[in-house]
Amino acid sequence: MNLPNKLTVARLIMVPIFVILMSIDHLATYIIAYIIFTAASITDYFDGKIARERNLVTNFGKLMDPLADKVLMAAAFVMVMEVPLLNVPGWTIVAILAREFLVTGARSLGSAEGTVIAANKWGKLKTVLQMVYVFVFLFFAIIAKACYTWLPEYAEQIANIISIASLYGIIAVSLFTVYTGIQFAQTNWATLNLSSQE
Repeated sequence: MNLPNKLTVARLIMVPIFVILMSIDHLATYIIAYIIFTAASITDYFDGKIARERNLVTNFGKLMDPLADKVLMAAAFVMVMEVPLLNVPGWTIVAILAREFLVTGARSLGSAEGTVIAANKWGKLKTVLQMVYVFVFLFFAIIAKACYTWLPEYAEQIANIISIASLYGIIAVSLFTVYTGIQFAQTNWATLNLSSQE
């Protein structure tokens, strides 16, 4: 197994560890989970970069790299929803995951017919916004937990501000994610022959 594929497998292994740590409502486990999520995200960048630069692209990598990305982000959003402080409505996560299922299904259909559907600029921007939300608000959740220990007189105020900001943030991310799904469907409807009648 080459280096890019090892990084992909490592990312998949980190996901359940991240989920277990985020399931424990404690400052230390949140910090470790944040570090693991950061490390997993870094492997996402480097496995593709190394594979392209060293001509190490394999069928395993083509299959598992995007799968690992989606598993990581799905796990991150589900676990973020489990943090009461972040005030994440369930419908926002359902909307985000539904879009990912739509795109994954469409790409599988296209692949079966010999058509490659590449990510467009909106899809890439969506991924960046999702990653930024998780990075920023997991960090803020850690800050809020620390405040309850070290700055208890300000903890409630800080927690309320983070909760409101997180709510508006995840709504914005989910609506933009849905928009990119609609845009993706419109762009690729004809490519996938979805209008044809049997």
